[in-house]
Amino acid sequence: MNKKKLNVKIDEKIGEGTYANFFMISNSPSEFVIDFGRILPGVPNAKIYSRILTTPQHAKQLYQILENNIKKFEDKNGEIKVPGKQGNKNIGFKSPVQNS
Repeated sequence: MNKKKLNVKIDEKIGEGTYANFFMISNSPSEFVIDFGRILPGVPNAKIYSRILTTPQHAKQLYQILENNIKKFEDKNGEIKVPGKQGNKNIGFKSPVQNS
């Protein structure tokens, strides 16, 4: 099998990145919309900083790549703990209902 090399270029501003701790995903039969935002403790509003639109096929590829990278990270660094419910007490941020 002959693999072709893909040259990827990134603009300096994009390369700086944008921090996100809030995500919303919605979809239609033809596309997925993924919003990246920030929510702050004690602030009732979240702000979306980036929106990505993609096909269902590319969304699934993203899912598989992310799943694989998380597995590699956890194999090397241990399980990533995700805040959730302990008993009846909520911990961490509450996320809105997302379409699946």
